[in-house]
This record gives sequence, structure tokens and C-alpha cells, in this order.
Amino acid sequence: MRIDNIDMVNSTAILNKQLEGAKENKDDEALKRVCQDFESIFLNIMLKEMRKTIPRDGFIEKSTAVEVFEDMYSEELSNEMARQDDGLGIAKMLYEQFKNNNVIL
Repeated sequence: MRIDNIDMVNSTAILNKQLEGAKENKDDEALKRVCQDFESIFLNIMLKEMRKTIPRDGFIEKSTAVEVFEDMYSEELSNEMARQDDGLGIAKMLYEQFKNNNVIL
């Protein structure tokens, strides 16, 4: 299993900055957004890894355009999944942990 490390490092660095800002300002909405963004990134990675298990034997070859479309689709789908109600519940659990100061950065 190979995950794109550069994207992961950039995403986590951005999330850390946003999280620190939300905690310093005691901004609950910003903290919720950061937690949802984390869940979205997690879901995106999960969807991409799941897609890799699908056999590509068939009539249509996988082109670069198809790969780009699938990546964009996974990103949007993961954003929607994280923003709906409680998503998987990861964002909600993280929010409660950070709000209660049970996590040290």
C-alpha cells in the first residue's frame, strides 16, 4: 500500500496550523471545520486505497484522464461524506477531545 506522502505531509501541516488557530481563538466552528477536514482527508485516502483493489481488466483501459477524474471524484465524495450529519463520527470524536482539552499538540 503506497500513500502519496507529499500530499499527506502538506495536508497535515495545514490542519495543524488551522487547529492551533482554532484552539487559540477558542473558535468552536473553526475547530469543527478542522475536524471535518481531517475526516475528509482520511476518507479520501481510504477511497483511493479501496479503488486500487478493483481489477482493471476490461474493455476500457485506464487513461490519465480517468485517473484524474477518479481522484477528483474521490476528493469531492470524501468532502460530502465528512460534512453530512456526523459522517463516520471521526470528526465528532476529535472535536469532543479537542474541546475538552484532552489532547496536547
